[in-house]
Amino acid sequence: MVVDDNLLNNELVSFLLNASGFTLATAENAYDAQKQLPSFCPELILMDIQMPGMSGLELTQLLKADAATKHIVIVAFTAHAMKDDESRLLNAGCDGYISKPIDVATFVQSVRSYLPHPAVSAP
Repeated sequence: MVVDDNLLNNELVSFLLNASGFTLATAENAYDAQKQLPSFCPELILMDIQMPGMSGLELTQLLKADAATKHIVIVAFTAHAMKDDESRLLNAGCDGYISKPIDVATFVQSVRSYLPHPAVSAP
């Protein structure tokens, strides 16, 4: 699942991941993601950190505190991944981070590296 309030980011990431065989859903904000989670159970969420309303870190903390969703790998997907931010993101419950703008050549492999097992075969 990709949770990002930037439509262009959602479209680019969706294109790259769909082309590599991933099944995914997108959400434009944390509330939309929460609504989709009962019917779409992702192994991994790419979570934008700064979104209007509920932030990505707030949603991460809610998901990690819930027994039904704490197993989901949450990767911060942010343009604000500076040296000190990494520990803040990990302390908030993120399992890692991918910074924006993405490198299209390595993005899919970066996403795969966070999955506990190969979700799809490499193209």
